[in-house]
Amino acid sequence: MNLLIENWLPVRTRDGHRTWVSPADLSRSDLVAFDAMRPDFNGALAQLAIGLLQTTSPAETSVAWGRLLKTPPDQATLHDWFAPHRPAFEWDGDGARFMQDFDLRTGTGETQSIAGLLIETPGDNTVKNNADLFVKRGQVGHLCPHCAALALFTLQLNAPAGGAGHRTSLRGGGPLTTLLIAEARPAETTSLWHSLWLNVLPQRTFEAHGGGSDDTAAYLKFPWLASVQAIQADGAQTTAMQVHAAHVFWAMPRRIRLDLEDVSAGLCDLCGRESAVRIQRYLTRPQGLNYKGAWSHPLSPYYQTKEGMLPLHPQPGGLGYRHWLGWVLGMQNDKRKIAPAAVVGTYFGTPTEQRTGLRLRLWAFGFDMDNMKARCWYESTLPLYELGDCTPQAQTQLRDDVGAWLDAAELVASYLRGAVKEAWFSHDARGDLSFVDASFWSATEAAFYQLLRDRIHAVRQTETTVCTLGMSEQWRNQLTTTASRLFDLDLVGSTAIERQNPARIAKARRQFVKNLAGPKLRTVLALPVPATQSKTTIKKAT
Repeated sequence: MNLLIENWLPVRTRDGHRTWVSPADLSRSDLVAFDAMRPDFNGALAQLAIGLLQTTSPAETSVAWGRLLKTPPDQATLHDWFAPHRPAFEWDGDGARFMQDFDLRTGTGETQSIAGLLIETPGDNTVKNNADLFVKRGQVGHLCPHCAALALFTLQLNAPAGGAGHRTSLRGGGPLTTLLIAEARPAETTSLWHSLWLNVLPQRTFEAHGGGSDDTAAYLKFPWLASVQAIQADGAQTTAMQVHAAHVFWAMPRRIRLDLEDVSAGLCDLCGRESAVRIQRYLTRPQGLNYKGAWSHPLSPYYQTKEGMLPLHPQPGGLGYRHWLGWVLGMQNDKRKIAPAAVVGTYFGTPTEQRTGLRLRLWAFGFDMDNMKARCWYESTLPLYELGDCTPQAQTQLRDDVGAWLDAAELVASYLRGAVKEAWFSHDARGDLSFVDASFWSATEAAFYQLLRDRIHAVRQTETTVCTLGMSEQWRNQLTTTASRLFDLDLVGSTAIERQNPARIAKARRQFVKNLAGPKLRTVLALPVPATQSKTTIKKAT
């Protein structure tokens, strides 16, 4: 089975049906999205398709890239793009297999159940301690070849720590991925192709971004075509300069080879389809490719650390508007520096007239990992409105404004968290109050996006400085009103009266209102601060 020819990619058509297509069908106008049975598989499919197109695309310049966005290549053209790379996408046989270790054979590795390819599967220690409370053991025992291919690629993309010598992915365990996707307008016919091609860079831009070796050996792109030692000596590391730039899409940290001999016929435990070959086990061994150094993956945002720029990972609390600025335009202040994914930064960094004119959203997704445990899969789409029509000057102004709004929201969230703690507990109490922050960010999200849409519309109209005082004051009122309501009604005020400490609550609320009305919040939003704040004003607010 060759994955460049096989109809193995689950997709949704414009009329809502699911079908399976080959990679050469990805430009069909009736396909609108991937439609796998698991959300992490959909994210992996998008990255596989983008990686394949980036690896094979002949579009050297932004002009050539733009032509292919407007006029997608037909099936025959994509076949021609992919044909030279077909040996790398063989799924079975005695030789090299897609995403499987070149040397691993029966008797040379440890045997594992096929369920181990799924990141959330309980580990041996969890099962031994009978601690698989939410994700149960024994749910998956047999996978069809299509689902096994998806599961294996998803694991290699997201590989968490797996014990001594079992490497994490090139971007670490459970990286955050952000992609541009095209929204369908009534007057337009957008397809899956548009959402994929938006995340493919012109080859000159990609090569300048990724660096890498000038050696054209196929195994430097697709590491499963040779032994691990061909790239990395025993005990050594793999850096970006040792391999081809396209290697970032095909990284293989885990040494795995599927057992295609001990198989059975029946229904696949994931997709439910009948298969003559159901895979039950795989072989694995440690000491795969150990990715270190200054790797830069074009589909992930990065943040500054003492060690340099590192890829972002989802954290408890989910994905929301507080991430919008860093993931879309990037941000830098005294506390942090975040750079958007290269595909996002490149798109919004091009001259306005070279952009697509499509209505876009940002699709963000990834696993929240606690070492080798998957705590949650997070996925969200963030609106971009008409940001693509904004000039660089307008984007700079927007970056400053939104940065101040988010700083103000973080400040008010900290005021609310502190007030709830003081109202409920003694000063030195310890505990997880993240639910307070989550309530606040959720309650202010709709208002933020309404304000953001208005602000983008305003900066698109003129390149001169637009007065932001009115919008900033509106945002301050929204933040303080929402925080007060949460304290009074949803959090502290919802506690049974017999369990409350009225004196402590009153004291906490007085300080909370004082903080909200104080000069610090107004300073963050660049609003005028009164020369004096009378005690009468604060008392009335209380």
